[in-house]
Amino acid sequence: MSEEKNLGEQQAGGAKKSGYDASQIQALEGMEHVRMRPSMYIGDVGVRGLHHLVYEVVDNSIDEALGGHCDTITVTITEGNGIRVTDNGRGIPVDMHEKEGVSALQVVMTKIGAGGKFDKDAYKVSGGLHGVGVSCVNALSIHLRAEVNRDGKVYEQEYARGKEQYPVREIGTTDKRGTTVEFQPDHQIFETLVYNYDTLADRMRELSYLNQGITITLTDERETDDEGNAVAETFHSTEGLKDFVTYLDGNREPIIQEVIHMSGERSGVPVEVAMTYNNSFSENLFSYVNNINTHEGGTHLTGFRRGLTNTLKKYADGSGMLDKLKFDISGDDFREGLTAVVSVKVAEPQFQGQTKTKLGNAEVSAPVSQAVSDMLEAYLEEHPNDARTIVQKVILAAQARHAARKAREMVQRKTVMGGSGLPGKLADCSEKDPAVCELFLVEGDSAGGTAKQGRDRLFQAIMPLRGKILNVEKAMQHKIFDNEEIKNIYTALGVTVGTEEDERALNLSKLRYHKVVIMCDADVDGSHIETLILTFFFRHMKDLIEKGYVYIATPPLYLVKKGSRAIYAWNDDERDRLIAEFRGKSASDGGIHVQRYKGLGEMNAEQLWETTLNPENRTLRQVTIENAAGADHVFSMLMGDDVPPRRKFIEDNAKYANIDA
Repeated sequence: MSEEKNLGEQQAGGAKKSGYDASQIQALEGMEHVRMRPSMYIGDVGVRGLHHLVYEVVDNSIDEALGGHCDTITVTITEGNGIRVTDNGRGIPVDMHEKEGVSALQVVMTKIGAGGKFDKDAYKVSGGLHGVGVSCVNALSIHLRAEVNRDGKVYEQEYARGKEQYPVREIGTTDKRGTTVEFQPDHQIFETLVYNYDTLADRMRELSYLNQGITITLTDERETDDEGNAVAETFHSTEGLKDFVTYLDGNREPIIQEVIHMSGERSGVPVEVAMTYNNSFSENLFSYVNNINTHEGGTHLTGFRRGLTNTLKKYADGSGMLDKLKFDISGDDFREGLTAVVSVKVAEPQFQGQTKTKLGNAEVSAPVSQAVSDMLEAYLEEHPNDARTIVQKVILAAQARHAARKAREMVQRKTVMGGSGLPGKLADCSEKDPAVCELFLVEGDSAGGTAKQGRDRLFQAIMPLRGKILNVEKAMQHKIFDNEEIKNIYTALGVTVGTEEDERALNLSKLRYHKVVIMCDADVDGSHIETLILTFFFRHMKDLIEKGYVYIATPPLYLVKKGSRAIYAWNDDERDRLIAEFRGKSASDGGIHVQRYKGLGEMNAEQLWETTLNPENRTLRQVTIENAAGADHVFSMLMGDDVPPRRKFIEDNAKYANIDA
């Protein structure tokens, strides 16, 4: 605070001496502005922004594929955490750009907003319109090299932090065509430079489903298999969204024979929809516009829901199966146990919403609704047994919703405004501003007691959770509201559920904490409890995650001591480094003591404060949803009924797990 004040005083004093004139106004060029304000262009300079660079380059190749000019894309993570993307498209033009006076390749790579996708004649539909282009990637890379195979010749140009190093030059001949972009993210910009293979794999898999017939290969040169080859995976879908839904529901039990699917144009809008029903109690609906995941929904999702509800209700009414039901069916009931993907292509998409991922084009809703109605009417007529199964599922959902409403009302009567007060186990903080308040969900009464002693009572609240909360992946909604620990979480947070339009909508207007921190033991049970809580948040409080309010605490695993020196270690590598440092030149461990913390309760209050609670020292991992479809697949696999996929996941990831004997 004092440093900021002093700086302000110095600036104010300087303004008085020198005056405020035109010489002090900075007119930044596009590339300079990207480097000064990178978060405006790629979201942030952390893990998400780092991976966004890859998506921007791949988007260019996908645009070529959408135009029918490319069917193969190769993405490689190089040994030094660089990225190389190669496609077999037409190759970026290299001839002289009339207005700029340099090669078109240089214009594309160094001018923000440049590119063929803004020319309707070049690209009818473009996924990259939502992004910022390869020039932004260039600006944020310490080095980038572009190679173009076009018209039998090979051209190249290199750049440093967005600045070309030489004019585009011809370096050889070829019988291939396409573009290769290789770049190294700038350490001056990004907080981390390490790419996550699984994050990139999720997006490449998603793109292959959304663009059937395209082959995308992801290679990681940092890792090798048993035969010494670089780890690689190839993604290719022959049936598009139909394959996507099959993948998403791979860990769930279907209740109908096949995936319902359609692909075609309605009123000039290309629409593809795939859907199925399973025996779960959640709705899993994913929507895309020009390959962009519109997780805030929009007009295409409104059209889908309207078409689904109207068509199924018409069939259900006509079947007579609703005659004995004593209350009305709602739109939510038709979507319980539904997994669906909706993808539309729009020439000029208009995005709205908090994160600009909500489609606003009014003209898209009716074509999607009509497409869904046509698709469902045909399927229900041709599959009468499946049709009855779906209606029976809807009736059960309506009955469960009715029971859940009563259970939910009981919970919400006990919220802060209801007068019954907060959960008895909650040790609340004295501060009332949610923006600075933190709630720690702590595993067990013992650790909860230690945390209550060690916290800062001004802004940190502690709520111990007894045992393992309900696995919501396999529970009906009214059972969730009957669970004591989950009821306590709802009440402590101050959130409510349900509106007239959507009985499952989450209302965060009275949220009491803007940091909700999961704090569990660093053992197998702790990891399981952490996963159960995350599953609950993902399925029933996703907005909480998407707004950046959910975190995971990272208590240390070890305390390494020698004499009066004592240093904490958060992983095995840190522990081994400290042991080597304490040992020095001695070959012996002469007096080195290593304490392994299996539980939070093994720490005293002071230790828990200085390692895990104190904002000055602690490390909190923010929970984000990089890929909603990928997250859905993982949660259904980890917490569902199907054992073999879960066993394989554990075997594949065992080296990353903390497994206690």
